[in-house]
Amino acid sequence: MASSAKQGPKIVSKSSAGGAGAAGAGGGLPVMPLASPLMGKKKKPFLGMPAPLGYVPGLGRGATGFTTRSDIGPARDANDPVDDRHAAPGKRTVGDQMKKKEEDEEDLNDTNYDEFNGYAGSLFSSGPYEKDDEEADAIYAALDKRMDERRKERRELREKDEIEKYRMERPKIQQQFSDLKRKLSGMSEEEWLSIPEVGDARNKRQRNPRNEKLTPVPDSFFSKHLQTGDKHTTVDPLQGLAGLNTPYPGSMTPGTGELDMRKIGQARNTLMDMRLSQVSDSVSGQTVVDPKGYLTDLNSMIPTHGGDISDIKKARLLLKSVRETNPHHPPAWIASARLEEVTGKLQVARNLIMKGTEMCPKSEDVWLEAARLQPGDTAKAVVAQAVRHLPQSVRIYIRAAELETDMRAKKRVLRKALENVSKSVRLWKTAVELEEPEDARIMLSRAVECCPTSVELWLALARLETYENARRVLNKARENIPTDRHIWITAAKLEEANDNVQMVEKIIDRAITSLRANGVEINREQWIQDAEECDKAGSVATCQAVIRDVIGIGIEEEDRKHTWMEDADSCVSHGALECARAIYAHALQVFPSKKSVWLRAAYFEKNNGTRESLEALLQRAVAHCPKAEVLWLMGAKSKWLAEDVPAARSILALAFQANPNSEEIWLAAVKLESENNEYERARRLLAKARSSAPTARVFMKSVKLEWVLGNIDAAQELCTEALKHYEDFPKLWMMRGQIEEQGENMDKAREAYNQGLKKCPHSSGLWWLLSRLEERVGQLTRARAILEKARLKNSQSPELWLESVRLEFRAGLKNIANTLMAKALQECPNSGILWAEAVFLEARPQRKTKSVDALKKCEHDPHVLLAVAKLFWSERKITKAREWFLRTVKIEPDLGDAWALFYKFELQHGTEEQQEEVRKRCENAEPRHGELWCAESKHVLNWQKKTGEILAGVAGKIKNTF
Repeated sequence: MASSAKQGPKIVSKSSAGGAGAAGAGGGLPVMPLASPLMGKKKKPFLGMPAPLGYVPGLGRGATGFTTRSDIGPARDANDPVDDRHAAPGKRTVGDQMKKKEEDEEDLNDTNYDEFNGYAGSLFSSGPYEKDDEEADAIYAALDKRMDERRKERRELREKDEIEKYRMERPKIQQQFSDLKRKLSGMSEEEWLSIPEVGDARNKRQRNPRNEKLTPVPDSFFSKHLQTGDKHTTVDPLQGLAGLNTPYPGSMTPGTGELDMRKIGQARNTLMDMRLSQVSDSVSGQTVVDPKGYLTDLNSMIPTHGGDISDIKKARLLLKSVRETNPHHPPAWIASARLEEVTGKLQVARNLIMKGTEMCPKSEDVWLEAARLQPGDTAKAVVAQAVRHLPQSVRIYIRAAELETDMRAKKRVLRKALENVSKSVRLWKTAVELEEPEDARIMLSRAVECCPTSVELWLALARLETYENARRVLNKARENIPTDRHIWITAAKLEEANDNVQMVEKIIDRAITSLRANGVEINREQWIQDAEECDKAGSVATCQAVIRDVIGIGIEEEDRKHTWMEDADSCVSHGALECARAIYAHALQVFPSKKSVWLRAAYFEKNNGTRESLEALLQRAVAHCPKAEVLWLMGAKSKWLAEDVPAARSILALAFQANPNSEEIWLAAVKLESENNEYERARRLLAKARSSAPTARVFMKSVKLEWVLGNIDAAQELCTEALKHYEDFPKLWMMRGQIEEQGENMDKAREAYNQGLKKCPHSSGLWWLLSRLEERVGQLTRARAILEKARLKNSQSPELWLESVRLEFRAGLKNIANTLMAKALQECPNSGILWAEAVFLEARPQRKTKSVDALKKCEHDPHVLLAVAKLFWSERKITKAREWFLRTVKIEPDLGDAWALFYKFELQHGTEEQQEEVRKRCENAEPRHGELWCAESKHVLNWQKKTGEILAGVAGKIKNTF
């Protein structure tokens, strides 16, 4: 049993090893193979593949690679002989060869050694080059560079000496003749002209080359030699080829010449006759060749395209491919024809496009292109053919009408087109434009039947009809097109044109209601644009009705005022003044107590309306806003400018009742009386104002009135009284000092200024006046000290810095002025008056650069803009200077200096119209500020001068602006 048990597995393994076939052959049952644990696993993807480059098996487990003899070749002993049988002694063994290689690599011989540099080669060249070596090399390179820099100056001097020495020994030809050149400067013109010309050293044949003579050979010579069959046995020197050549190839054999020169001459004459007959007229002796236009005709034949020839060929090839690939693609044919047209091949383009019409007979664009390329009559034939293929094409019919030159033919074509395409609005409009008004009306009545949804046709018909018929037409149009606003607006304009103004408001109201009922959104901006168009067309009532109905649509209640003011400004900028007036009227109805709205409306009427409309508006304004002093003053001023002084007085009286203690109204009444030479009434008013509404300005105006009237004692008394109450008001101290200065009482004036500075140390005007006073009496050092003290107390005051700079400049110390200006610009970097002065402190070449810096710092400052305008003026750039002057007065119309300089500029370079325009604009702006302007306007002798007179006075005193 034990032995059988042992034999069992062996039998099984044999059968399994033998396979199923062996079992079957033996006639027994097939033996199934045992399941193996490796049978279910997939084969690894890398098995059977070559190992990657540099792969060492087992490297991850610590194994290292090894090299066998088969990898490096057979080993050789040092005593083995070399392959060279005739090697020199000392090189016959492998060891000798290895030693020689080492010696070659490192030559350590004594002859290669230097005491300072060592061996010529590197001792460690065979070793690795690491980061430490790189750092050491960098250090040595830096040391070498440093040492080289120390020796550089001496080396350069030595090289320079060597070059000079070399030049002394071997001078240039230019240096050799330098003394002779210097002597030429003393030659006279006669001596210079007497110098003989350099002769030509060439021989006579080279100097005068003879032209090669070419003698034409007669035809008889060629025909004679062709018939005799003579052969030439000389080599043609032009060809340079060895061998024998005959004059004409093919005539080597004698007697075979077939060239008849006589016939060639006859043919030439015949061709010339044909050419001449083509250009000759029917009348003998005359010609139609235009010698002047001949070159022009030649130029017209030159292709006008600017592309490269290779690009054109490439484009032509691509388009040909497109046509062949898809012959029914219309753009390919059009592009091909246009390419040929551009390159000057018009006939090829025509042929291509005609072929395109055959391949794409239903393409409208191809037919239109063909009609464009063909000449007149041919184009008509093309269009006729196009109509047969496309009887519904509107563009082709219009092109056909354009090709006709006779008006009747045009009408006939368009009527034929309308028979086929009666629904085309474009065709109807084109046809109507060619007709007379009566025929056009008949056509339009038919057009609106065919195209009932075209607003343009309905409106055109309404314009041509009478009033009653136009109303019917517009009613029909509203029935057919209930969603279009233009019909309603046209109806309103129609009623207004026929003096039926009461219907305009009703029509616009019904329009809004009807359009909303038909689901149309009321677009406020579109309706305002329509109102502007009505305004420009003269339909004022329609414009106002539209504004009233749509101005409040889609606006929040808190945004109404702001939005309406913006709408009014927009209308003014578009020139629609009635729209703006309507917007202001509606805003005043909604906000009757808003002073700002009344003011905006008043300024609008002042700038764009009449005096009557302004006064009517101001009457309503003061009724709603009686506490608004500015509205009362505007009304009084309007009456005063109209020379209606009693009306102005009555307005101011009403203003007193509404504002009993108003300083502005008191002073306006005083000015009214003083301007009209009613000085006693002005004094009484000022006395009453001082008792009922005492203010510093009232006292100042009282002093000023007495001063300008020459009552110096009364002015001084009033000034003393005023300073008891208002000692911190600097203008009173200024007036006191100026009054004393006018009377040449310099000590009292100095005392007044000093007292004023104790009370008002931050008043730049007082410091300025005191400094000018000291400068006038010759105390320049004291004036400088005063301004330094003023700058210490008011370091950020650009006016004081500017006066300090000007003081030094007037004293002739330009360097100190420049230094002070630099400090001033550091303290006040955004001061326009300082930058404007700095521009003209620079020398003329540097002014432009300085002006650019000034504009960067103060882009919108009027003083800087004025300085740039003056700069352009100084450079005689008239147009640019005028532009900058205009920009300045637009940004700051209150700057009187800008107006004066602008007026002076126009006096020199402008026309009378331009001068008058500047003067009028200045009078409207009424400027009050500016250094030059105030010096003129506030002078006691000029207190009654108008703005125009002050403008002329300031401009006259400007001598040299630069």
